[in-house]
Amino acid sequence: MTAVPFPVREPAWSLSRSAIGLWVTESVISSVVTGIAATAVAVFVPSEPGTALPTLRWLVPVLALAYAAVAIGIRPWFKHRVYRWEVTADAVFTRTGWLTQTWTLVPISRIQTVDVTRGVLQQLFGLSTVAVLTASSQGTVRIWHLDADVAQRVAEDLAHRAEQVRDEAT
Repeated sequence: MTAVPFPVREPAWSLSRSAIGLWVTESVISSVVTGIAATAVAVFVPSEPGTALPTLRWLVPVLALAYAAVAIGIRPWFKHRVYRWEVTADAVFTRTGWLTQTWTLVPISRIQTVDVTRGVLQQLFGLSTVAVLTASSQGTVRIWHLDADVAQRVAEDLAHRAEQVRDEAT
């Protein structure tokens, strides 16, 4: 008898709304760095007529502004709509990505370790990431940017479920 695969479906839960603020902050930081580099190009690249350099002097800052507009004004809200997660009796489901989306399903029986991490910016927004380490070649599956208390409860629940599955197997 062959095992019936889990259905690929929409995970039930979206991330915390605080994740939008975190992504906006990350995008502002990367946009400032990009803006500094674009300014350096505009200031330090010589503008010799008849070459491509004068075009670069105005094109690079325009592209930096376009990047900032997308990174700050569009990407965080789109990511919030796409990123989803769910823990069922049998598995952990995640969907991530914003241009390329990835659905991941981890059977509870494959869980080896569950970690909760909080980066510096995540701490400012009260968020944590649950990392589910498996025995598969895919390695770690992450449930990004959960409220810190939710992440703690999810991690404890997953660790408990994985332990029960291991106990039943022995």
